[in-house]
Amino acid sequence: MTVLAVTATVLPTESTQQAIGYPSLFLLVLIGALVPVVPTGALVSSAAVVAFHQTAPFSLALVFVTASTAAFLGDATLYWLGRRGMRSKNGSRWLEAIRSRAPEDRLAQAQRKLADHDVAVLVLSRLVPAGRLPVMLACLLAKWPMRRFARGNLPACLAWAVTYQLIGILGGSLFDEPWQGVVAAIVLTVLVSAAPTVWRRLRGAGGAH
Repeated sequence: MTVLAVTATVLPTESTQQAIGYPSLFLLVLIGALVPVVPTGALVSSAAVVAFHQTAPFSLALVFVTASTAAFLGDATLYWLGRRGMRSKNGSRWLEAIRSRAPEDRLAQAQRKLADHDVAVLVLSRLVPAGRLPVMLACLLAKWPMRRFARGNLPACLAWAVTYQLIGILGGSLFDEPWQGVVAAIVLTVLVSAAPTVWRRLRGAGGAH
């Protein structure tokens, strides 16, 4: 009984976890959209694991709404900053940051796909690792207005949030302890993120022979 009492006082309650967790998730995903060094997919999956093990209703729905909204606002802000840089004589550091993460071959590929498939490319770009910024730069170079980009980016952010939340739910359903589910979700996220890159290298190596 003493151990249980101590554990109960050490572990935060669900209400405390939610009060801290959702704003933190929103802020980190927003920052990750602007400065793509934060592993936002893993964050969403981990949050989904914790929500899966909570008893409060709508926990998973709140993770979905929080993550997709933050991703959408972050993308919209970055695109708006990029448009300002395109109109500026000397560009901007935000536009340069987008360019630096969009290699010429990926940009050319994104431009071709954008010309062929239009808005649908935005949805796929959010799901493919390192695919978001080349497509965003292609939209900027094509001089898409903010409204058109936002209209295509909304379903992209929704699909992205659903995908990584499902990874988290899968990880959470495999284990009884939330921390085990978080580890599993992170591993699954890394595997999903790395798979396209590994496939391209294997295909390139096969083509070389």
